[in-house]
Amino acid sequence: MSLLDAAKKVRENAHAPYSNFKVGAAITTPSGQVYVGCNVENVAYPEGTCAEAGAIAAMVAAGETQIVEIAVVADCPTPIPPCGGCRQKISEFAEPNAQVTMATVDGQINTLSVGELLPGSFSAAHMENG
Repeated sequence: MSLLDAAKKVRENAHAPYSNFKVGAAITTPSGQVYVGCNVENVAYPEGTCAEAGAIAAMVAAGETQIVEIAVVADCPTPIPPCGGCRQKISEFAEPNAQVTMATVDGQINTLSVGELLPGSFSAAHMENG
């Protein structure tokens, strides 16, 4: 199963009763393992979880800490980009040249690097004197 197919499949499990906007994400790591996540809404909107954050949490819970590639998919008119917070979360675990494939359920795809999605990201290097 491709990374995009894994994201599409997990998208169906999203808990989105308020927006009806289901998102799926899949991450691959250097070991070749794939971790998936879907958005989980809460009636108190800020308390929900993005699909990318769920996939990252699953990866970390399994003891891995490096994203090689990530795919994100939703039913929208154009390929779905990660939100700003998720871009920062992705950059915590991925090199700037790691690929982010953004897609729609009907097959539109756009691929950018993490560095292109979040230029000038805040990193651990900024905290070296802290």
